[in-house]
Amino acid sequence: MTTQQPIKIAILAMGGEGGGVLADWIVDMGEANGWVAQTTSVPGVAQRTGATIYYVELFPEAAARADGGQPVLALMPLPGDVDLVLASELMEAGRAVQRGLVTPDRTTLIASTHRVYSIAEKSAMGDGRVDSRELLAHAGRAAHRFIRFDMAQAAEDAGSVISAVLFGALAGSGVLPFGRAQFEATIERGGVGVKPSLRAFGAAFARAQAEEGEAPAAALPPAAPPQPRHPAVRALVERVQKDFAPAQQALLLEGVRRLIDYQDPAYAGLYLDRAAALQSLGSPALLEVAARHLALWMSYEDTARVASLKIRATRFDRVRDESRVQADQLLAIHEYMHPRLQEICETLPAGPGRWLMRTGWARGLVERFTRKGRVVQTSSLHGYLLLFTVAGMGRWRRSTLRYADENRRIEAWLAEIAATAARNTELAIEVAQCQRLVKGYSDTHERGLRNYDTVMAALRRAGDALAPATLRELRNAALADEHGHQLQAALVRHALA
Repeated sequence: MTTQQPIKIAILAMGGEGGGVLADWIVDMGEANGWVAQTTSVPGVAQRTGATIYYVELFPEAAARADGGQPVLALMPLPGDVDLVLASELMEAGRAVQRGLVTPDRTTLIASTHRVYSIAEKSAMGDGRVDSRELLAHAGRAAHRFIRFDMAQAAEDAGSVISAVLFGALAGSGVLPFGRAQFEATIERGGVGVKPSLRAFGAAFARAQAEEGEAPAAALPPAAPPQPRHPAVRALVERVQKDFAPAQQALLLEGVRRLIDYQDPAYAGLYLDRAAALQSLGSPALLEVAARHLALWMSYEDTARVASLKIRATRFDRVRDESRVQADQLLAIHEYMHPRLQEICETLPAGPGRWLMRTGWARGLVERFTRKGRVVQTSSLHGYLLLFTVAGMGRWRRSTLRYADENRRIEAWLAEIAATAARNTELAIEVAQCQRLVKGYSDTHERGLRNYDTVMAALRRAGDALAPATLRELRNAALADEHGHQLQAALVRHALA
């Protein structure tokens, strides 16, 4: 009996990326060239709770005949027993490593370096993104051989899909006992999208043969200083260049740009006033951290901001591109909107907003009409004009109840930073980073604000006795669990409850 083992291939892909097509191509190529092939798949929901895995085993037909029968092929990949892993996205490569499918003694890992952020990363209270550099480093250490580049971009450039790029990278790796012509003949037999698929295949084949992965990015020449035409905007740029150190100017200019887009030049001027006060505290590191978070907090997400983002031409273009809408097709975009009573009150001027919040009969009347959400088709004239009107209310933002509340919180946060910096600069930096707890809108914003208030109350109770590391631990506990359970446990642990 022969001791020859099948070639074992695991494919990890998200829905719509052609993982099944890629598995079928490998099977078809094997069977057309004298190999017994078997494919199975384990459906998943990819980036949400787990990977969709396609598994292929290839065994030489001649060896099977020599054994006098059909080989018994496995239905699922086993940790430590996979020759080749194909991953359509970097996090999927990381999951393959985590599952033990990638081992340094035998596994060739072929993966795209682009990212599609998972639900856990997007919904984190703070910056929940996994560091792509760490993922690449872990994958490089785990694999016997690691071929990687931005395959999503390669597919886009070729007008094809990522499965064709992965197939080309597989061919270029030389891992399978088939030549380029046999790979290309497989695509041609498929009969669908042959030309763009072959174009993507060829580009990926050449890239994989180089076996250099992604080349390090070349150093970019210094950007020319912006020269805005609007006098008020030009004055803001000149103020940044005159009043702040060169190392801080890029960050502050980005804050200015963000707040002009959010409101107007006068609002960006308020940002620079506050940044100047932070600069007077004498710590460049504190200014850098606080100025970044200040720009984020001053551009908080209210109903006008959300409406504005949903009707921008760039968003329509992005949805059209991602949906691959053809010239003869129509695109309809439907938004689910469910504003709560509190959000309606916050959109009103401060006086009427507070009146509505505390007047029972008025609250009941409004809640009756807003109990259910509604679907708005922003690609229609009626839906677009509806959100356009809401977005236009942003010009009166500084008179609203939400602005009054957020401005009060921002001023209190800045005062806490200044008071803490007089005693302990490192602790003041941690105070500045507590802004990460306040994000989003609706329930997300409410829970984050509740955790923020809890952390700041603990800071005020502890005073100088609170170490920077302890405040950092409290903040990270709040970021890890927006419902506050981990934060409460940390407060008890440090006797701060």
